[in-house]
This record gives sequence, structure tokens and C-alpha cells, in this order.
Amino acid sequence: MSHIVILGAGLGGVIMAYEMKDKMRPTDGLTVVNLGPTYSFVPSNPWVAVGWRKPEEIAVDLAPVFKRRGIALRPEGARRVLAHENRIALCDGTFIDYDYLVIATGPDLAFDEVPGLGPDRHTQSVCQVGHAVEAKKAFDALLEAPGPVVVGAVQGASCFGPAYEFAFILDTALRHAKKRDQVPITFVTPEPYIGHLGLDGVGDTKGLLESAMRERHIKWITNAKVAKVERGRMYVEEVDETGTTRTKHELPFTYSMMLPAFRGVPAIYGIEGLVNPRGFVLIDKHQRNPAYPNIFAIGVCVAIPPVGKTPLPVGVPKTGFMIESMVTATTNNIAALIRGEEPKAVASWNAVCLADFGDEGIAFVAQPQIPPRNVNWSSQGRWVHAAKVGFEKYFLHKVRHGHAETFYENLTLELLGINKLKEIHLEPSE
Repeated sequence: MSHIVILGAGLGGVIMAYEMKDKMRPTDGLTVVNLGPTYSFVPSNPWVAVGWRKPEEIAVDLAPVFKRRGIALRPEGARRVLAHENRIALCDGTFIDYDYLVIATGPDLAFDEVPGLGPDRHTQSVCQVGHAVEAKKAFDALLEAPGPVVVGAVQGASCFGPAYEFAFILDTALRHAKKRDQVPITFVTPEPYIGHLGLDGVGDTKGLLESAMRERHIKWITNAKVAKVERGRMYVEEVDETGTTRTKHELPFTYSMMLPAFRGVPAIYGIEGLVNPRGFVLIDKHQRNPAYPNIFAIGVCVAIPPVGKTPLPVGVPKTGFMIESMVTATTNNIAALIRGEEPKAVASWNAVCLADFGDEGIAFVAQPQIPPRNVNWSSQGRWVHAAKVGFEKYFLHKVRHGHAETFYENLTLELLGINKLKEIHLEPSE
């Protein structure tokens, strides 16, 4: 038998476990290592931060689901991957051995790279459900004592969608509370233009997002480097195309939510041959690490080079559907290795993103996510908000019932004219 270990139980890790269980042999073992037994639907965190969702509404206890599916769960969390030994040191001092390892940890949040940044200092976050709960408390305080708001992302960030979403969701929530007229909002981002998204735009995301910001009276600063944050004040340096500081801004705020840069988690950071200098896992086209061919990686922890040169560091996002494509490819490749064959499955990396504004939103389709693309489309409307709510309910249903996908998922995508996002193609190893 082979023992497959999945490190991380987020969006990618949970679906990886379900797909792998369907592909592996009855004699093979499957274990998921995670810090705690709970899955939380991260895309709903902005709604938690304004009180539209409660944390328990977007959470799933994985223990009974995994038990029903015959998947072992180790909730102690990983202290360190010992790649040369094919084992993981867990946080309780015990070890677990593996034949194949799938790293699906997500990122470490690099708040410390900007003085004063983060929920332990002076800004809020929606990266984790616990952060969103604290952000809700700060939002309640904002309603009691309205003042300026600064929302966005710092240099080196790679996940810009939630920043845009939260700016618009805040606008909607404040309007519902009849407080918007007392709260000026400024959006701060290292992107070279609004709607870049780390992807050099998708369709007309620049025009759509700029128009939406103007309509909602949200000012913005692009090419923005956050130098430091103090209580109630953010120091921002706006740079030119060469990266030289052009203008300095001192932005007062009563409330601020800023997304940090990402890096690899401590369990894998600094392992030579496995990760790059930022701690992201190096992979080939088959999601496989070249130095350790029995280690695969999926999701935000994967190293992807930036899309073009920008004045400030801007990373590439890994969207949910893109991650599911990685999952399907990895599952097929590990199944092939177990059968004594070589891996051939390559992820499509197609992407669909639903950016919710609280009452409407913007959707984009990129096939593949990294340009040049075969499909490059974006659209705006109230249907996006409804679709985001529907997807949340659908995905949580999928996790709770132990399914990787359903007939309805494939049918809906077909009706939208979108190629099956988890579709893979076959390419032999070079």
C-alpha cells in the first residue's frame, strides 16, 4: 500500500482529499494534517466582517465527514516537513510518514513586513475567519463613531479580489446603516492600475472597477507602497513607473483593512530545493516538485512568477477554480505513480472569479488564468451577488457531504458556456 498525506485542509486540501479517495486503491492510506478539525469558507470572510454571516455558518467540522469517507485526520498541525526522510514532524512532537505528500497549506501572512500592519497592530484583515470576527467588532465601532476608511493591499500582495470586494461591501453596509455620508473611503494598492488584479487585467476589469469606484465615491491610490501604519494614520508612498517615490500621502483612518503579502508557511520555509526564497513550493507542469518527486503542491502555496514587470511587487492570485484544476491534475498524477506509471496530467489553470459588492458585483473568466488567454471576459451586474451566495451554499454543501464535485456544477458551467474548469490535459514528462 501507499500512504498519501495532504498537508492543509483549506479549499484545495479538502477537495484534494475527496478526489484522491475516489482515485486511490482500497489498500492505500490517506491522511490529512491540519491545525484543527474545522474547515472555514474563506471567500465569505468579508461578509463575516460586516455581520452578514456568522462564523459558524461558514464552518464545517471535518472529523465526522472524513470518518465517513475513510480519511484519517490529524488536527495537531505540522511543525516541519522533513523532506529527506519522507515524514512530517507534528506540533505535538509526534511524526507521520508518507509515500506521497501534497502540500496545500495556503500562505503565511506577512504582516510583519510592514510596521504597524495587521490585526495585532493597527489594521484589520479578512484573511482568516478569526480576523474577520475582530474586523466586525471594529466595524461596529465605526458605525458608532464614523470616520475615514482605508482599504486595500500592501506591496507584494497577490490576492486583490477580497480587497476590492471588501471596499464595496463596506460601502454597501454603510449605506444600509445610513452612515456612508460620514465615511470617506480610500482604496490603496500596489497595482499599476485599478483592476490589474495581479493578472494585468481580465477583460475590462480596469474600466468596470474604476467606474464602480467613481459611482460609489471611492478614491484610490495605485502604485502605492505602504511605508508604515500608526494608530489612526497610514503612511503611503506613491511611486512612478521606475519605482521612485513620486508623492507621499498621510492617510488618517478610523477603520482600515489591508491585505498583507504572502509567503510560505514555517513548516516548509527554507527547505532547499522544495521552495523558493519566499517559501512557495516549486513545481513542474505536473504539480510535482523537481527535487522531491514524491511531493506535490496545490493552491496558494505554489510558486508562480509574476505576470509582467510592475513598479512595485505584485503577485499572481490563485483563484478557487484554478486551485481545483490543480487538484484534479495532482490526483491523477499520484494515481498514475501508484499504478507504476509516469504522471501526465497538466492543470488547465482556467479561472472564474465572482467579486461581490454586497448588492451586485463583477465576474470574470480567464482561460487560462495566466495570459495569453483563449477567453478573456468580464461582466457586471446584480446576478454576480446572487451567484456568489449560491456558490457559497453549494461549496459548503459539497464539503459537508464529502463530494469533490456534483452533476449540477458541471451542468451550470456548461450553461454559462464555460469549459469545465477542472479539465486537464495530458503531457508526458520532459
